[in-house]
Amino acid sequence: MKKITKNTITIGCLLAGGLLLGACTDKFGNWNINPDEANKEDLSHDNLNTGAYFSQMESGVFVLGKDMGGEYQLTQALEGDLFASYFAANKTWNYTAYNHDHYFLYAPWYNAPFNDAYERIMQPWKSIYDVTEASSPQRAMATLIKVFGMSRITDMYGPIPYSKFGTGVKVAYDSQEQVYNQFFKELDDAIKVLTTMSGQTVMKDYDNIYYGNVTKWIKFGNTLRLRLAMRVSNVNEALAKEQAQAAANHPIGLMTTANDDAAVHQSSALTFRHPLWEIGSSWDDEHMSATMDCYLNGYNDPRLSAYFLPSTANNEYHGLRNGIANVNSATYKDVTSRPNFQMGSDMHWMAAAEAYFLMAEAKLRWGIGAETVQKYYEDGIRTSMASAGVTSGVESYIKNKTKLPLDKYVDPANKSTTDVSAMLSRLSVAWDEGANTDKKLERIMIQKWIALYPDGQEAWSEMRRTGYPGWVRIQSYAHQNEVKNGEMISRLKFPTTEYTNNTENTNAAVKLLGGADQAGTRLWWDVKR
Repeated sequence: MKKITKNTITIGCLLAGGLLLGACTDKFGNWNINPDEANKEDLSHDNLNTGAYFSQMESGVFVLGKDMGGEYQLTQALEGDLFASYFAANKTWNYTAYNHDHYFLYAPWYNAPFNDAYERIMQPWKSIYDVTEASSPQRAMATLIKVFGMSRITDMYGPIPYSKFGTGVKVAYDSQEQVYNQFFKELDDAIKVLTTMSGQTVMKDYDNIYYGNVTKWIKFGNTLRLRLAMRVSNVNEALAKEQAQAAANHPIGLMTTANDDAAVHQSSALTFRHPLWEIGSSWDDEHMSATMDCYLNGYNDPRLSAYFLPSTANNEYHGLRNGIANVNSATYKDVTSRPNFQMGSDMHWMAAAEAYFLMAEAKLRWGIGAETVQKYYEDGIRTSMASAGVTSGVESYIKNKTKLPLDKYVDPANKSTTDVSAMLSRLSVAWDEGANTDKKLERIMIQKWIALYPDGQEAWSEMRRTGYPGWVRIQSYAHQNEVKNGEMISRLKFPTTEYTNNTENTNAAVKLLGGADQAGTRLWWDVKR
């Protein structure tokens, strides 16, 4: 028997021409049998034909694995984490004068999330799909991960190849509206299958998130459905409301406590160096941003020390501004705060706190849910604190009517001061029932942005969707020509590899985008800000 491990499996053929979304030829398969890899017969004998691919998907949404910190950086930390202003670049890379922190899109970086997603999410999902039935809980759980992972990709690029995946080598793109419609259908089907098995355990030995707990996967699926429902709320309100009601009214419910948080757990079966430890502490490439500095210090937020480490120079918490030209790591690395992750930390996916903020908005918009908007909002803060391990100062924080985000940002290296009062959402934490609907939404989104940390991709999507919260603008817009001054970057460009290998379909995708293939073109659901 060949050596097989449950968290390691190699896909024999992934990318050829454009996206390889079909089967390899028979001869290619015969020519490329690796004696050290598992073949289909081995997988069947060891009950790995679904489990190993499932583990691979879990390690593919946020890229994890041995020496994969750089790939995580390319697919997450140099995109959403910068664009949401969670982190700022503390380094100038010698191969490109300007980069994503300046809103200048560098092709080897913006190619990576797209290409990795099809290799690490879609292809293993297809492998599971091909050996399971529609009623299979394995397929249903894999589909939840597929939708979770690919929703992040469409929210980076817009149109993507999706519904036709697996039909050929050069695959046509779906519009983002079509992709979302498919998401909702897939979520509905998957949740229905899993609901019939609530309380049971599936793929325990291969699931590094919930250890096969089907009930927890149902809660995750419902919360994901609610997330995506709110994403389309400004462009298809009827669909958004329908999907939000389906998620909120499901008998199993949403994620509700920190115990429901989704994270890839490290264990004897799966170990990795946490990429944010590598990026922030080992490499000093990215540290706290000026935006985080202003919100967390202004509110005296109890999560500050859970999220970041004090600077080594003065034991204080400070960030640097996004978009500094020719930033020198030596200048900022000791006076700014590193992300508070250890080498062996688990990889965060989704926190239960998000469900409360989603419900607060659903209640505000449509009256969905049994609690008041204020109750959902405040419970979201409480749950976020619990997930961060904060036990003291929570209620006083929630009730505080006076503390506001800082109105001036002070550069911790050169001590220059920037007035950011017009850039940020300067509302207190305490709920104000007398505020208008927009101010209520803004207050919800401030706390949601803080609670979503460290998932900058989701935070960036919500900032684009709602326009909240405000953020400290990048230092200069002069190093790019695709995003208007004062605006937030809207998307990544389609990969250059797609223009080379899938030319006709990629050119057609630009028409589906509804604008130029540029960083400033807004996505389908991005119509409010």
